[in-house]
Amino acid sequence: MSTPPGSEKPSEQDGTGAAATWSAALGQAARRAGLDPSSGGSTGHAVWRAMGGWRGILESVLPSLAFLVIYTIWQDLLWSLVISVGIAAVFTIVRLAMRQPATAAIGGLVAAVGAAVLSLLTGRAQDNFVWGFVTNAAYGTAFLVSALIGWSLIGLAVGFLMNEGLAWRRSKRKRRVFFWLAIAWAILFYARLAVQLPLYFAGDVTALGSTKLIMGIPLFAPLVAVSWLAVRTLYQRPAAKPQADAAE
Repeated sequence: MSTPPGSEKPSEQDGTGAAATWSAALGQAARRAGLDPSSGGSTGHAVWRAMGGWRGILESVLPSLAFLVIYTIWQDLLWSLVISVGIAAVFTIVRLAMRQPATAAIGGLVAAVGAAVLSLLTGRAQDNFVWGFVTNAAYGTAFLVSALIGWSLIGLAVGFLMNEGLAWRRSKRKRRVFFWLAIAWAILFYARLAVQLPLYFAGDVTALGSTKLIMGIPLFAPLVAVSWLAVRTLYQRPAAKPQADAAE
């Protein structure tokens, strides 16, 4: 027996409403990052914007690189942390002074300060990387769970950006693509943990810092490109076959 319109159970309505809210939030975040498939930009341009250009790359790499180099050469935890946090603070101040979006820079500064405080309290240099483990675990779990329950975070963001809301869930092809993209992102975050956690417990700060840099932008950028291409291909199907997508 079909359910008359408007008589859905409250839990179903709440679930759909929550999904739509998440879709809008994720879509807007992706748009601010320059990842809008409807914009028509090239893959290279999308990846470059996602990384924040040269400034975004420097903001991401320099604090960790400074900590790694100074600690490896001089084994001075205090100055390694002071200079690393200082570089993050300079980037944040510059963005604020130029009245540019500073959300990411501020978030990075707060994370750097928190990690530095923890490392100073414990006296262990490897604890400066703990916050990175927490964020990787959180992001990896979020992507994995969203894929397994059929509400891929990628699909929610793309649905908003492509002005189709939650309609993508009626297409098996789109659900399948968004499922595997979410799984790919989960694998990236969990791979970082799998490689870096043993180094953390071994206390190998130099190797830990090096693998953090290697598994950062060099892995992030290609996965952004793959995700961008997959989504663009998914939405460039011939207009003459409007029923084919839903029927798959």
